[in-house]
Amino acid sequence: MTTPTLVRDLMTVGVPTCKTSTPIVDIARFLVEQNVEEMVVLGSEGGGVGVVGYEELVSAYGRENAKSLTAEDVMREGVPELPADIALTVAAQMMKDKGIRVAYMTHNSAGIIYPAAMISYKHIIRHLAAKDESELKDLGPAAERKSPIEVFIERRDEARKKAGLI
Repeated sequence: MTTPTLVRDLMTVGVPTCKTSTPIVDIARFLVEQNVEEMVVLGSEGGGVGVVGYEELVSAYGRENAKSLTAEDVMREGVPELPADIALTVAAQMMKDKGIRVAYMTHNSAGIIYPAAMISYKHIIRHLAAKDESELKDLGPAAERKSPIEVFIERRDEARKKAGLI
């Protein structure tokens, strides 16, 4: 008997986030450029207060003032959670039952509960389609990731380029 694949085995550590004041145009651009399904909207205390994804953006698209809307205007309230230690098959059924395409695993730091990892339909479909484990090496807690300082330097340099400083 084989051990079932758990959510933690395939989850992506690190979650795309935005502020409530982020324009939805910026969110749409990020989702497309980074090939992710949704972002968690962070409240003033740093915890997740909602999510904005394709569903919310498409719903906002037909509104007359769509390009001036912010994350707070269109977000779906709450951050759907799943535990990391359940079987992927159970998680898939729970996501389907709840009508969500992305679920989050949270972390509590100094009383602030924030989303730290995520699992999506895309993860589940990749697992189904994978010929072997090597095709999934970018997923799970052991996946190779950039260090926080590398991410900071990339973002700083990108901001400098946009500002015409380099």
